[in-house]
Amino acid sequence: MKKLGIIAGSGALPHALIEACERMNRPFFVLGLKGHANPKEYDKALPMEWIRLGAVGKAFRLLKKNGVEEVVMIGAVKRPSFVGLFPDLRGMKAIAHLRKKALGDDGLLRGVAKEIESEGFTVVGIDSILPHLLATEGVYTREVPLPKDQTDIKRGVEVAKLLGKADVGQSVIVQQGLVLAVEGIEGTDQLIRRSADLKRKGNGGVLVKIAKPGQDRRMDLPTIGPATVQAVKNAGFVGIAVQAGAVLISQSEQTVKLANQLGIFIVGVKA
Repeated sequence: MKKLGIIAGSGALPHALIEACERMNRPFFVLGLKGHANPKEYDKALPMEWIRLGAVGKAFRLLKKNGVEEVVMIGAVKRPSFVGLFPDLRGMKAIAHLRKKALGDDGLLRGVAKEIESEGFTVVGIDSILPHLLATEGVYTREVPLPKDQTDIKRGVEVAKLLGKADVGQSVIVQQGLVLAVEGIEGTDQLIRRSADLKRKGNGGVLVKIAKPGQDRRMDLPTIGPATVQAVKNAGFVGIAVQAGAVLISQSEQTVKLANQLGIFIVGVKA
């Protein structure tokens, strides 16, 4: 097996990938992103170095020094401004390439993948290593979507597709047929919190999350986890619908268990 370079942001997914590599006896090396991944969550014995996001040249040197052939970017990373990156020389070259276009998240990540591959690495997606993390079609929880929820889900998928075509976001919240909010740069959890103030009287409200049409599956597949379920409950909504085969469910056992405890449904749907 080729040695895997794991560029780690925040959340549980980098840890799941490290554990999978250890189970498979696959050689790996981790680059933790300062300010995103939490150093307290990583064993000091791991083959790992820490870098800031703008230190592109250093990142490539460390990957090559450690014999990495394939690279996966996994975990949440807040999108910085180009100015706030404080890039090194190699980073400035990458930014010059990326700034030639007005880029949404997917376009930006495609550009990042090209930069990585220009150095001789192969970029791979976590779903090619851990395919069981992908949502499947059907209801995961004891709670099931009611007919009115199914209507909201259908509406949410339609709107999310339009958003995705414009490379804007991956999630929407729909209640009683009304789109309460769409995802921008803030991310899903902030979208849910913001939507709480827009909730209509009465029950209902569904978070719908799908991949962007034509999205590069190697980079930033949409993800839900326990924090998503808790945020949906806190906002007073009733469920989560995700695209089967295109959305990752992080910590799936904990996610479903929490949803059952809180009375939230999770359903995988075709999109």
